[in-house]
Amino acid sequence: MSRIGRKPISIPSGIECKLDGVVMTVKGPKGQLHRDLHPNMQVAIEGDLISVTRPTDGRIDRSLHGLTRTLISNMVVGVSEGFSKTLNIVGVGYKVDLKGKALSLNLGYSHSIDYPAPEGIEFDVDSKKNVIIVKGANKQVVGQVAAEIRMLRPPEPYKGKGVMYQGEKIRRKAGKTAAKK
Repeated sequence: MSRIGRKPISIPSGIECKLDGVVMTVKGPKGQLHRDLHPNMQVAIEGDLISVTRPTDGRIDRSLHGLTRTLISNMVVGVSEGFSKTLNIVGVGYKVDLKGKALSLNLGYSHSIDYPAPEGIEFDVDSKKNVIIVKGANKQVVGQVAAEIRMLRPPEPYKGKGVMYQGEKIRRKAGKTAAKK
């Protein structure tokens, strides 16, 4: 049996969970999330616990067991605490500003890039340190938005300039050397 899948999910106070067929809805102070669950998985809400069971020990059911439990757990954590990703912008002349709910990024191109905030996503910007914090209730959307911002100017290995996740290590390469004989 899946070690992750068999752990029950505790529902914090102030969080409301509903199961309507295969659609799981979770409401909380940070928002509301919906997800269609696989019909093979059996989800039970008992008091302040959610448990996920599988009908058989088949390969597909085993793989869906832990996944379903983790997706539901991420929904509960997202609407209660939220998720965030931090991005650092490194480079001379690279900067970021917040205009309304959109980011205005200067990343060494001839033009500035405006990145509008998708629904459910919030940006915090520290323009002195060139740091962007992407916040939201849906873990997948937060990660996707952070990845899209990073792809606007990925970190390069020679000078280490670009947009990178906080704590990300960039493997540096030695530049070309001219050999004189």
